[in-house]
Formats: sequence, C-alpha cells, structure tokens
Amino acid sequence: MAWVLFFDGDCGFCSKSVQRVYALDKKEVIDYAPLQGELAGEMGLAKFADKEGGTLVMLREEDGDKFYKGDAWVVLGNALGGVWAVLAKIFGMFPKAVRDWSYDLVAKNRYQIAGKNEACSMPEEGLRNRMRK
Repeated sequence: MAWVLFFDGDCGFCSKSVQRVYALDKKEVIDYAPLQGELAGEMGLAKFADKEGGTLVMLREEDGDKFYKGDAWVVLGNALGGVWAVLAKIFGMFPKAVRDWSYDLVAKNRYQIAGKNEACSMPEEGLRNRMRK
C-alpha cells in the first residue's frame, strides 16, 4: 500500500520529522509532499499548514482516504510497521479526543521546538526522489 505524508514545509520540526520517518521507512511505502506544494493545493490540503497548529495529513493512495492529526500518527506507525505499528496500536486505543489533543499540543509548539525554516533544507537524494511537488 502506498502513502503520501503531507507536512508543513516551513516547519523545522516537521522537516526533521520527515527525515526521521524516511530513515525508518524500510519498506519504502511513504512518499512526502509539503502542504505548501502543488499536490496539496490541488487536493485542498494547503489549509492544514496553519501556523497556529498545522496538521499532518496521511493520504492512502489506494482509495484517496485522508487521515489527520492523531489518526495520522496511528496510520503512520502502521505504515512503518514493526515496533511503530505496536506503538500505533497502543496509541490508537486512546479516545480520538485524547489523540488529537496530544497532536495539537505538539503542533502548536512546533516552531518553539525547532524553529521555522527560512530556506528549504536539501534532504538526501533518496528522500528527494520520494518528494512530490
């Protein structure tokens, strides 16, 4: 199954997280796209790059289903497999309101955690090849 992880390309925390996910994605099932990019714009997802609390979006390409916030974390863990799928199963047992609250807490503080990217950092070649516009 193929996935696209949409992330805030202006967020240092988000960009670093994408690099970590890429390194963990041994099955190479996840592609990446910034919420400020063309694909996100075409899909109506650009609004999720809000500075006040952006939203990670996971798109399942097979059927076009989209997952947001805490649900996206669960889907991401399952896509990565292994220990991440186990952690996703545990996190998925919490009520959606709790998952989304914890997601929102991180999202609202992401610029304080890692800053805002003034310029696009160039990821390694393998990740660049999995980036969508």
